[in-house]
Amino acid sequence: MLSYLQAPLLFGLIAAFVTTIGLIVVARSATWTERNASTFGLAAAGMLATLAFLHIIPEAFHLSQQAPIWLAAGFFGGLLLHNAVALLFPERPGRKPVNIALTPIIAIASHSFIDGIIYAVTFASSFESGVYASLGLILHEFPEGVIAFAIMKRAGVSNMKAFWIAFLAAAATTPAGALVSAPIMFMLEAEVLGAMFAMSAGLLLFVATGPLMAPLKETRPGRGLGAVGAGVAAALVIFLAPIHGAHNHDMDTVHDHDHGHAPGTDQPDFSQM
Repeated sequence: MLSYLQAPLLFGLIAAFVTTIGLIVVARSATWTERNASTFGLAAAGMLATLAFLHIIPEAFHLSQQAPIWLAAGFFGGLLLHNAVALLFPERPGRKPVNIALTPIIAIASHSFIDGIIYAVTFASSFESGVYASLGLILHEFPEGVIAFAIMKRAGVSNMKAFWIAFLAAAATTPAGALVSAPIMFMLEAEVLGAMFAMSAGLLLFVATGPLMAPLKETRPGRGLGAVGAGVAAALVIFLAPIHGAHNHDMDTVHDHDHGHAPGTDQPDFSQM
């Protein structure tokens, strides 16, 4: 069935393509990107924190009663991961610490993977819901590619390596999430999806307020706060876009649909799809 497997994968690939366009744009100006990587990081911090507060966390709390626990788990899990990487790869003279790039990249990769799962789940509700939800999520993809590349350049990674790491983390993970989850999407209950949303939000909040915000103390106040403000403004534009509102409605549909059961069975009723 098109709406069960091919469609989520197709839109996941479109999302990956949009992310790759963002990567190509910044990679063509790699020297300028590296010079302004800290500013990009601060803008990313503002954008990710705003999207987490306005979009991801409310969705998580709507879908799962255990969302606060998973939100805290994601945040403190990010803290543990960040420090574990620092212990495994100690800072060396002349080299930047690995954890300033690895923790944010893992956060972006996990969030993009969950985006792919959402494609599959919303297409399970209806083809129209899947299309609207996918269009809303694709709005995030271009800046994700830019952010991932800038993070790697800030860590001193070469242009080619930064491009491919950012591609794997921000682009390839979305169709991978759709492909992995499409065959089992009917088994994904709202509670499970809400828990994943909450963990993703917690991890993104740690990254936004920790590693990505770190350059603020060594950047001129006007430039640093201006970059954070630009990220917040970009997130608000994405959040207030009409398609994004349709995506929120579609997630409500999935939530209600997930609790509907066929008469006389314990399985969800997909007879109307």
